Amino acid sequence: MSSVELTRAGVAVAVEQPRIGWRSAVAVLAWLGAALLTRLYPDATRHWPLTEGLANLELALAVLIGVLALAAPRVPRLARRLHHLAPWLLALALLLGVWEWLTAKLGLLPVPFFAPPQALLNVYLSDWPRLLDSLWHSAVLLGFGVGLGAVCGFIAGVSIGWSTRIGYWLHPVLRILGPVPSTALLPLCFFLFPSSWSASVFLIALATWFPVTVLTWSGVASVDKAYYDVARTLGAKPSFLIVRVAIPAALPHVFVGLFMGLGASFSTLVVAEMMGVKSGIGWYLQWAQGWAAYANMYAALLVMALACSGLISALFLVRDRLLAWQKGAVKW
Repeated sequence: MSSVELTRAGVAVAVEQPRIGWRSAVAVLAWLGAALLTRLYPDATRHWPLTEGLANLELALAVLIGVLALAAPRVPRLARRLHHLAPWLLALALLLGVWEWLTAKLGLLPVPFFAPPQALLNVYLSDWPRLLDSLWHSAVLLGFGVGLGAVCGFIAGVSIGWSTRIGYWLHPVLRILGPVPSTALLPLCFFLFPSSWSASVFLIALATWFPVTVLTWSGVASVDKAYYDVARTLGAKPSFLIVRVAIPAALPHVFVGLFMGLGASFSTLVVAEMMGVKSGIGWYLQWAQGWAAYANMYAALLVMALACSGLISALFLVRDRLLAWQKGAVKW
């Protein structure tokens, strides 16, 4: 940042002005070098499809970063954002270049177990209908499972935290059934449920139910008793104490349980979809492994990682909106 002197009411004030940083310039050079490596260096074993397309994409990223760097001095917010992201832009360019060098250019990593980046790009362009269909089926299955598990976990957690009688009966069940991995119940669930889809929904719901229940229970139990006393003094009924005192105070714990449950549900989702469903990310991974299509497998794993990160980020946006006073207390 460069400093410019301004005069305000006769007093000199130093104002920080954004400028083009060397980090952005190095990131541009790194992406340009990756593009030249991809296009000019010959492939080792065979000519991979979309090699030129990958080089053009890398070149376009270099141009885009350069244009943003030139426009950054006029937009302070863009300058700060670009200054923050520049190290990662550089690291991604270097990582992509090393990946391309070891796989397509030198062939040091054996095919088909290690696919070059243009192979993944080819999967996204050629097999996107099947990949998109699998992602849609996984989203529907995950939505039903997580929704059912979150609702049941929230009700169970509030009940255990509020009522000692309900906790007397549910607490032992929670302690016995909760720590058991959901995937360990696969054979039993596929025998008891009428379809593999319903069994998968139950397993995902179970993986979500346990952390939501435990954290909700902890949140309700940790509410300061003084809040209840003040509400009772003003004539509040038990229903008011639960809905307007206990639940709002326990919401931070509830969201932590939802974060944990969403992560556990993704691992359960992949395993459940490998056991009988006809479409889904887990099914796609198993199909790719069966045909030794490792480029398709890596492409599906990347899609799954981005989808999981996107869902958790969306959940954080909801949390920050509902719990504005705790914004930034939990990072993602």
